[in-house]
Amino acid sequence: MPKILIGFMGAGKSTIASLLDENFIDMDESLSEKLEMPIKEYFERYGEEAFRQRESELLKELLQSEQVISTGGGIVSSIQNRKLLKQNPENIYLKTDFETLYQRLEEDQKHQRPLYLNNSKADLKSLFNQRQAWYEEVATKVIDVTILTPKQIVEVLQ
Repeated sequence: MPKILIGFMGAGKSTIASLLDENFIDMDESLSEKLEMPIKEYFERYGEEAFRQRESELLKELLQSEQVISTGGGIVSSIQNRKLLKQNPENIYLKTDFETLYQRLEEDQKHQRPLYLNNSKADLKSLFNQRQAWYEEVATKVIDVTILTPKQIVEVLQ
C-alpha cells in the first residue's frame, strides 16, 4: 500500500514526498499528463465533477502501488475519493493553520496556484475550513507541520 500525503495547498505535500522518495508520484502532475492538458484547463472545459471522476480513477490505480504519493489539496472534496482513501492504511495529513498556509502561498512565486490567484482570502479560508474535517476523516496520521522544517517532518514520519 502507498504512503499518501494529504493536506491543503501549501502544506508541503510535494516537498515532503520528494524527501521521502525521489520517485514519488505527484497526483496533479500525473493527472495533467493523463488528461493531456493542465488541470486548470480541464476544469474550465469539463467542470469539477468530470475532473474529480478522473482523479478518482487515478487514485484507485495508485492505491495498488507501494509508492509515496502527493495528492492535490482538493482530493478530499469528493465522497468517492474519501471512500477510496479510507481503504488505505497510511494517509498522512500535513496539518497547519490557515494563516501559515496563506503566508506560504503568498511567498511561493514558483507555484502560482489558480485557486489562490482566483479567490479572496475569505473564500480560501472557507474552503480550508470545509476541507479540514475531510482531511481528518481520512487521515491515519496527523502531523502538525506549522513550526517543523521539512527535515523534521521526514524524521517524524520515519
